[in-house]
Amino acid sequence: MKLIGLTGGIGCGKTTVLEEFQKLGVPCFIADRHAAGYYNDASFLSEVRNLLGDSVFRPDGSADKARIASIVFNDREALLKLNQLVHPRVMQDFASWAKKQNSPYVIMESAIIYEYRLDRQLDKVIAVYLEKEERLQRLMLRDHTTREILEQRIQNQLSAEEKMDRADYVILNYEGNPRTRQVNTINSKLLNSSR
Repeated sequence: MKLIGLTGGIGCGKTTVLEEFQKLGVPCFIADRHAAGYYNDASFLSEVRNLLGDSVFRPDGSADKARIASIVFNDREALLKLNQLVHPRVMQDFASWAKKQNSPYVIMESAIIYEYRLDRQLDKVIAVYLEKEERLQRLMLRDHTTREILEQRIQNQLSAEEKMDRADYVILNYEGNPRTRQVNTINSKLLNSSR
């Protein structure tokens, strides 16, 4: 079984591309969804407390994710350290999950595959590309937030162009550009290469 990564900048449409692979029966692992569950784990919360302090916790002991985000998206070193807590767990969970799948290949979706060198544990990487201005417009509508906040988050990731250059496959996710056809082409190549 091949382990495939799917990445792209925030707002590029990774979720819609992933849905196309799921329609083809490809098992898909969404890193952020699994990472969100760690905030219910006492040992993980203890590490977060050691890293960011008591101010990121509510009186009931639960993590205040909005407070955490406001800190780490303004402090690159804090973001790096938080991700160093998260990503070894994510990769361990992905490996365990992948062993239970029965498919020629599986996909792990994560925006920061290259930033944390997760690509070293993957066979191939697919990058979803959409130019920055269109991504910003989509995100402002979706997240009801300011351009400045989104620009800060984008700066914490590799540029979409660099991800595209490093990837094995690229999906250009523009309106009018047939996403399904691109996914089908990549699926065929992955199936043929796994035989």
